[in-house]
Amino acid sequence: MTEEVWSNVERYISEALVHSDAALEATLSASDAAGVPSINVAPNQGKLLHMLALMVGAKRILEIGTLGGYSTIWMARALPEDGQLVTLEADPKHASLARRNVDAAGVGPIVEIQLGKALDLLPALASRGPFDLIFIDADKTNTVPYFDWALTLARPGSLIVVDNVVRKGAVADPSSSDKDVQGMRRFYARLAGERRVTATAIQTVGSKGYDGFAIAIVKP
Repeated sequence: MTEEVWSNVERYISEALVHSDAALEATLSASDAAGVPSINVAPNQGKLLHMLALMVGAKRILEIGTLGGYSTIWMARALPEDGQLVTLEADPKHASLARRNVDAAGVGPIVEIQLGKALDLLPALASRGPFDLIFIDADKTNTVPYFDWALTLARPGSLIVVDNVVRKGAVADPSSSDKDVQGMRRFYARLAGERRVTATAIQTVGSKGYDGFAIAIVKP
């Protein structure tokens, strides 16, 4: 199997079931034009986040790592009118672009974009929680502290989703010198030892290559 096959199947799935629209496509185009790395979630993954938010009846969502706002829009669209999504972004260029994209998509009033390093911003969110869905898609070396904060800001029944946990299969290699791989291996070890959650991880293939995500539900 090749990446071309993966991408073709992803395209087929997206055309059949995802039904992207002008606002989402414009978000991707604006991100490309701005030179933002194409590391956003794929359309079918974006819809999965949307569905997960619906499944837990989310009213408050936290996203760590905004990029151009593509996943932000997908999740925000699952919120009720009185819902709120807080997303944290360290890069001013990305935050500014995301602000324009979420506003253009019509979800601006319920999306709060905070600029700064996530580990600096997260403590102030303690009074804003709990969050029903927390999506972690930022620098991989800090995934463990992000996860620890997610637990602090969650409630029983909250979902915590962590992206890019397979690293093209390298996560299974304990001798890898890649700092992102080692960051993810530390996360697996942390997740395995955390009794407050039930968790698993899924491998994915598609236009973004070979990777995967982890999902944890906070126990009652």
